[in-house]
Amino acid sequence: METRPYVKWELMNDFLTDAFAGYGVPRKEAAICADVLLEADRRGIESHGCNRFKPIYIDRIENGTLLPVTQIEILKETPTTVVMDAHDGMGMVASHQMMEMLIEKAKKNGMAGGAIRNSTHYGIAGYWATMASKEGLIGLTGTNARPSIAPTFGVENMMGTNPLTFALPTDEEFPFCIDCATSIVQRGKIEYYAREGKDTPAGMVIARDGTAMTDSPQILQALVAGEAALAPLGGIGEELAGYKGYGYAAVVEILSAALAGGQFMKALTGVSETGGPQMYHLGHFFFVIDPDAFTGRDAFRRTAGEICRALRSSEKAPGQDRIYTAGEKEYLTWLDRRDKGVPVGTAVQKEILEVRDRLGLPYRFPFEN
Repeated sequence: METRPYVKWELMNDFLTDAFAGYGVPRKEAAICADVLLEADRRGIESHGCNRFKPIYIDRIENGTLLPVTQIEILKETPTTVVMDAHDGMGMVASHQMMEMLIEKAKKNGMAGGAIRNSTHYGIAGYWATMASKEGLIGLTGTNARPSIAPTFGVENMMGTNPLTFALPTDEEFPFCIDCATSIVQRGKIEYYAREGKDTPAGMVIARDGTAMTDSPQILQALVAGEAALAPLGGIGEELAGYKGYGYAAVVEILSAALAGGQFMKALTGVSETGGPQMYHLGHFFFVIDPDAFTGRDAFRRTAGEICRALRSSEKAPGQDRIYTAGEKEYLTWLDRRDKGVPVGTAVQKEILEVRDRLGLPYRFPFEN
């Protein structure tokens, strides 16, 4: 049962937009950033929603590792490809422009792909993939990030949590959208555990000495210091096929850096050699495919829907009431929250009020007594 107070979507959207604008983000771009964060909360991906508004975006604007005005440079463009340099501006703004360009190119040419270098955190990867699925197209994206994952048989954090994300249009009310990290748990989830005063479940994080770590604030400090690492999907070693998650994380790392000629792994820490903050220089890649270049959009959507329905109607394990397909739980979360708003915990409430008061914005929230 949800006990946190809800804030109506329109109110939170207006506040976030005004707050981003107050920190120098052009208003039209501020609206994009606000929508990306709220889309995470609409889907129940709270590790990337309002929980990250201040620590990932506002704090980085303040410490100079994220530039509020995004100077997008097109380095190379063909009828089916785009390479951008975001020059350390808002990753969400650069990604939005990239997807608009690729969707247009894919509709004309059947497929399109792009990559961005010198970018910053771009929000939930699923936002960009579903920009394509909303148009009846297939969307694929991935991004590198601060080193967090250790390779199989290793304990040193070398790669980011590196999501490999697909959104496939269906004939249902929601797309098939698989949006998850290539680690067992992503850094944002640990940040969420820390903010809520919860331990991280054992087995998700390994210390340099090979032991499991569960203290969430301690894990976050150890990840920055390079004294802890996240386990790849499957887990540590080969017994549970952790090498598969490790392999997919490496695919994302390579595509995120090599397609755009960007930086990778230890160059993405956000910490300089002297220990101070520095730009993150992240890389992202995107692909859009138009099913009309194959069997047709309607045929693709119908087949995708039939596959999802067959999976959900298959025999259930004892004690289980339901089988889900990717994107379904997020859609159900939206149906539940659509008229309620976004739930806001105590820690995020304090951050919202802090930013509001600092900027002198005229907002009052339902959690204020």
